[in-house]
Amino acid sequence: MNKHDSERIAGMLESLGMFQVDDIDESDVIIFMTCCVRESADTRLYGHVSSLKNIPLRDGSPLTKRCIAIGGCIGQRDGDKLVEKMDHIDVVFGTQNISSLPVLLERSITKHTYSAEILQSSKGFPTDLPSKRENDWAAWLPITIGCDNFCTYCIVPYVRGREKSRSIEDIVDETKSYVDTGVREITLLGQNVNSYGRDIYGKPAFADILDKVALTGIERLRFATSHPKDLSDDVIERFATISSLMPALHLPVQAGSDRVLEMMNRRYTSAHYLELVSKLRSACPDIALSTDVIVGFPGETEQDFMDTYRLIEQVGYNQVFTFIYSPREGTPAAKMEQTSSREEIQDRFDRLVDLVQKKAFEQNQKERGNIVEVLIEGSSKRDPQVLSGKSPKNQTVHAKIPSGMNIADLCGRIIDVRVDEPKTWYLFGECVSSPR
Repeated sequence: MNKHDSERIAGMLESLGMFQVDDIDESDVIIFMTCCVRESADTRLYGHVSSLKNIPLRDGSPLTKRCIAIGGCIGQRDGDKLVEKMDHIDVVFGTQNISSLPVLLERSITKHTYSAEILQSSKGFPTDLPSKRENDWAAWLPITIGCDNFCTYCIVPYVRGREKSRSIEDIVDETKSYVDTGVREITLLGQNVNSYGRDIYGKPAFADILDKVALTGIERLRFATSHPKDLSDDVIERFATISSLMPALHLPVQAGSDRVLEMMNRRYTSAHYLELVSKLRSACPDIALSTDVIVGFPGETEQDFMDTYRLIEQVGYNQVFTFIYSPREGTPAAKMEQTSSREEIQDRFDRLVDLVQKKAFEQNQKERGNIVEVLIEGSSKRDPQVLSGKSPKNQTVHAKIPSGMNIADLCGRIIDVRVDEPKTWYLFGECVSSPR
């Protein structure tokens, strides 16, 4: 969601005559889009902003001072407190009013003063604003904003607000506009896409969204994120019936212990989660699953951790995002007592990471010799002669750029790659078709 918001900000500012630069020394305005789910984001923000305090402006800048703005979830949460800690920042805005940024910047620049605005709710969606997408062939498409789940560890409902759905008509119209301009892959976004429509239609209507978006002719369709408590049979069925729906799903489990899940207010059990996995693999046997796991939640015991470990081992995920619990002020979990030592939590985390890597390697070995359709995103960061892209399962795939071709002409096109060397986190192979 922050990436989508950032694209909207870039679109707004470019419409006003600004343009993006790659070198921070060449910038007149610097905007930080922030997340506050984990403490490390706060630490990085303060480090980055503090390092800018004495960097001189570029030669020829029309400003007398570089303008620094902080937005996103930390901006929404902390507001004016940010300038108390970093007195050289100029603008603070929140998640509900990114459309206000141009006015706030103008006020700060012309009046040489600090300017801030934090709203608790918004009238419209960020999709009402102009956008500069990172890639011409792919687009983020929010279908909801906010969250109603209130997991005890999560700050998102407090900084993103309550869940609000867009109309089906708006979503379909935006999808059509993307298809008409050559977009090949769309990712539907929401803190919990599975509950889409409950606020305006009286019941979840996410399966209807998938049906109608698929009818627009989009080649690749993905969505994030799914809350297990709301993943319904009709949505699972769409993995079998919609050809453009990619065989990949991010389904955060967070823990495999029912006791911990209850303390987290996740509102499902490990047995229910495993039943969902079984249904998904019945509908789409080759589906690639990814998940999130929190280690060291307050009150977690070794037995609780082992329940999580066994669930991860049983499911066999393609990818697992592992996190050590980070208390966030203002959430119920921040008041819970931590019963495990830092050393115990780190040991559990390390054991889980070892398992995750082993299982990811095993899953990728199944791809050896397979032909996968790769949507090319660019060249490898390590080797400019190697292309990099995503398979339908959202795996990173590398292959030598075909002779006589250059990466600029390949980006956004699809090419068949035979997988010769499946690694833990990527597949390497050889292009066996012409790009299309």
